[in-house]
Amino acid sequence: MNIIVLSIIAGVAGMGLGGLFTALFGSKTERMTSIFLSFAGGVMISIVFLELIPDSAELANYGIAIVGLVAGAFLVFILNNIMDRVSNLGNGSKLHETFAEFFHSSEMISKKTSMLRSGMIMLFAIGLHNIPEGLAMGAAGHYDQRLGLTLAIIIGLHNIPEGMAVSAPLIVGGFSKTKSVVITSLAGATTVVGAVAGVLIGGVSDIAVAISFSIAGGAMLYVVLGEILPQSIVTSNDRVPTVFALAGIIVGMLFIEGIAYY
Repeated sequence: MNIIVLSIIAGVAGMGLGGLFTALFGSKTERMTSIFLSFAGGVMISIVFLELIPDSAELANYGIAIVGLVAGAFLVFILNNIMDRVSNLGNGSKLHETFAEFFHSSEMISKKTSMLRSGMIMLFAIGLHNIPEGLAMGAAGHYDQRLGLTLAIIIGLHNIPEGMAVSAPLIVGGFSKTKSVVITSLAGATTVVGAVAGVLIGGVSDIAVAISFSIAGGAMLYVVLGEILPQSIVTSNDRVPTVFALAGIIVGMLFIEGIAYY
């Protein structure tokens, strides 16, 4: 299947499915979201260390892989700080009190800002998480269809709880369930943008693919280790997310081994 089509399914459909789940089964899903995000984060950790980094080092060298990791993590850190200051949620290096603040979806139900500005803040914030994922998917799909498919499945899995976290405060704030699902789905469209960029970069050279893998890996690791897992622990008020993150790593390892076998 075309990698761009896969990115649409993983991004738009994945986010939309999470929004639909919240619309059907209720908006009080923070604990469930915490567990699902932690599990998906663990799966993403496994894909970074078992696929993206080894492939980056193989295509180039470990020096480029390390530089890319640092660059990807630093880029997300800077962009998140900017977004938090723009949305008046303080310093991005600090944890938020809820997933609504973390994904900036609380801005959509704020009466202090215009709907257009609030919508742009939320969509751009979600885009920060989805673009590097799409970049990795696009470059991987151009380099190896098996790896592209693996990433698409894992990213789609990761986007479901993100969609749950985004749609819940929208419904609570008065949006219709249909409108909240549509908005949540659109927030996943940036995955497609990243995938297109990844395909274009993948066609340049093996070095370009290696750099895109390592940058995407660094960005994904920062999001999971620096944001998703700490935020999940704070939100659930216990360490259960850690257990599910470890389970996700194990499942990711088994999934990658199974894909490689077939």
